[in-house]
Amino acid sequence: MAYLPEHAHQVRISEALARKEAERLRYSLDTLLALPISLAWVRNLAHEPALAEKVEAFASRFSRLQDQLGEKLLPRYAVLVGESPKTFLDTLAFAEKAELLSNADTFIAARRLRNALVHEYMQDAEIFLESLLAAREACELFFDVIDKVSSELQRLGVPPG
Repeated sequence: MAYLPEHAHQVRISEALARKEAERLRYSLDTLLALPISLAWVRNLAHEPALAEKVEAFASRFSRLQDQLGEKLLPRYAVLVGESPKTFLDTLAFAEKAELLSNADTFIAARRLRNALVHEYMQDAEIFLESLLAAREACELFFDVIDKVSSELQRLGVPPG
C-alpha cells in the first residue's frame, strides 16, 4: 500500500503527540491503579485531595489520549493512505478494517468510560469505581492502537517526523 507523502508530516506529528500522551497516561495508570482501590477508597476521595488530584490527572490524560487518537492520529493516518472518513464512526470503521483497532465498539465503549470518569467521579461512587477499574483495559487498547499505527508507518516507509 502506498501513501500520500504530503500527509506524512502531520501523521508523524500526531503519532509523536500520541506517544507523549500515552507516556503520561501510563504513568498515571501505573501509580493510581497500583493503589488498593475500593468503593471505600473512592468515597474517601473527597477527604484526600492528593489522591483526588491523581484521579483527575488520570481522567484528563485518558480523555486527551482518546481525543488524540480519535480526532487526530487515526483520521490523519486514513488520509495518509488515501481514505477520507467523514465522521468519527467512519474513522473507527476504517481503523478496524485496517486492523489498527481490533473492534470499533471497544473504542466507543472507552468513550462512554471517559464520560463516566469525568462526570461520575463526584456523583456515583459505584459507577466511578467500575469505570476506573475498566479503564485499565481501555488504556491498553489506546497503547495498542499507537503501536499498530507506528508499525504501519514504518512498514509504509513514512520518514520519521
